[in-house]
Amino acid sequence: MPDNVLTPLLKGVSADNYFLAIGAVTGAYMAGLRGAVMMQTSGFALLSNTLASLVMPYQIPAIMVISERGTMGEFNIGQSLVARTMRPAPDTLGIVHHTLIDRATMPLIVDSSIKQAFSTQAPVAFILSPLLTGGNPAAKAKLKI
Repeated sequence: MPDNVLTPLLKGVSADNYFLAIGAVTGAYMAGLRGAVMMQTSGFALLSNTLASLVMPYQIPAIMVISERGTMGEFNIGQSLVARTMRPAPDTLGIVHHTLIDRATMPLIVDSSIKQAFSTQAPVAFILSPLLTGGNPAAKAKLKI
C-alpha cells in the first residue's frame, strides 16, 4: 500500500523478486512462503475485517509494517483521526504490536517478534514511529512553525 514514508523501502522491495504483492501474503503463507505487508496508518484502518475474518481464525502469522501518520505535526485531519485507531484496533483483535522508535532496539524487537509470530501462528504489527522514520515529507513541507 503506497506511502511517502515507506517509499525508499518499497522501491527496494519492488526491485527484489523474492517479495510478493500485498494481496498474496496470506496465500503465500498457505503455500509455505513468508511475507510482510507494508502500509501506512490509513491502510491498516482498512484491514480490520480481513484480520478478523481471515488472518486471526486461520492463524496466519501476518507480518505488518505500518508507517505511523496522524501524529507529530500531521496536516491531514483524516490521518489524525485514523491514527486514533492505530493501537486500539490490534489490541481489540489480540494482535501483538510494537512501536519502533529507534534503530538501536529495532533489530531485537523485529527479529524476536517475527520468530514468535511464526512459532505461535499469530500476526504481529510493527508501527514505525515518526521518531524512527523522520515522518511524512509532505507533512514537513506543510508544517509552519
